[in-house]
Amino acid sequence: MRRSVAIAVLGALMLGALSTTPAHAAGSFYDPPPSLPAAAGDLVRTAPMKLAASVSFGGAISPLPGTATQIMYRTTDADGNAAAATGVYIEPTKRWWGGGDRPLVSFAAGTQGQGDACAPSKTLQSGLVVESDAIAIGYEIPNIYSFLARGIAVVVTDYIGLGMTDRVHSYVVRLDSGHAVLDAARAALALEGASVTDASPIGLYGYSQGGGAVASAAELAPVYAPELNVKGTYAGAPPADLLEVMKSADGTSLTGVLGFSFNAIAQYEPGLAEVGTLLNDTGRSTLARLANACIGDALLTTGTAFTKTSSWTTTGETFSQLTARLPQARAAIAAQRIGTLAPAAPVQVLTGTKDDIVAHGQAKQLAKDWCASGVNVTYVPVVQPVGSAGTALNHLGPAITRSLASQDWLVDRLQGKPVASNCWALRVLP
Repeated sequence: MRRSVAIAVLGALMLGALSTTPAHAAGSFYDPPPSLPAAAGDLVRTAPMKLAASVSFGGAISPLPGTATQIMYRTTDADGNAAAATGVYIEPTKRWWGGGDRPLVSFAAGTQGQGDACAPSKTLQSGLVVESDAIAIGYEIPNIYSFLARGIAVVVTDYIGLGMTDRVHSYVVRLDSGHAVLDAARAALALEGASVTDASPIGLYGYSQGGGAVASAAELAPVYAPELNVKGTYAGAPPADLLEVMKSADGTSLTGVLGFSFNAIAQYEPGLAEVGTLLNDTGRSTLARLANACIGDALLTTGTAFTKTSSWTTTGETFSQLTARLPQARAAIAAQRIGTLAPAAPVQVLTGTKDDIVAHGQAKQLAKDWCASGVNVTYVPVVQPVGSAGTALNHLGPAITRSLASQDWLVDRLQGKPVASNCWALRVLP
């Protein structure tokens, strides 16, 4: 349990100043209007936003070097319908030291949760959101800081439904996630007063849930957003094949992410209905709690840490076993598979070789799939000699230890530096 607590507060330890903020009352910025603009990426509303969080480096407190604008923009959900999403654009106070127009990074946060309190835009305002039924932690703030400190503008999406009252957050839904990342970039380019332009090079950056979101965005961009000047994508620990992740995450400190996934995908895929009929009382109540929970709750308060999803079903089967047995459910999850399309710009796929949450093999397979399609892939396996027993330490480790190197790789792409694919290495590297 101590290790689980350590994971939960990891982000908080990296923040120099934390305050708490509630979710929102009716009529707030996060409530979508009755109708939305016609075009994907169009702005719905904007508002100045205070960046209350700071980052601690060696005892020195440094505020985020930028000014923030809260945004709501139009995007497209998995059914092809217009949907609202919120997020934050941060204009750097630092000068861009590279050549050409100031770059933009569309930043996709790792797992935040599913409740209204979990939106990244909320933790960027305070660092920590604490409510009676939700604990959200702004653990991505140091990575956002690093881009801003280089003079790179950042737009952070809240994804579809996260922070909003109109629907359940569509956690790891492939089309929702990719569209939200790309449309956030469109919204940033349209924002009055922003220094980024249509000629600005764009990078996509994300780890874990964020890694899957930007991987989806990268392969959707050539058709969905061909006008965007995407120069590269960093996809860390991407959950590209949920059929495999359902196995690796079950029984770990983050079993709750499987509940987030079920809640999200069931909105779009009626093939999951049969799985729903096989939930017992514990399963139904757990999924209901998770629909309003954040990542801190999944670790500490929902009772899901180190439990098996077999305890949620009437048959005693795990979610992965049910999905394997039920063809419609299997098809519903398989529809979220990333790697069937080809990104047009270079991608880096990073994965821990003994990741105890997001299975290494399926991330490597994503790199293989893209290589087979002729994509310029940089495959980075982070060798982990031993497992971490479902504590998520092997999942979180590369996000921290490789963050600067991954950012350097993406900044090189934003500067137009060439990179050679290492697809050949997939035959010899773990």
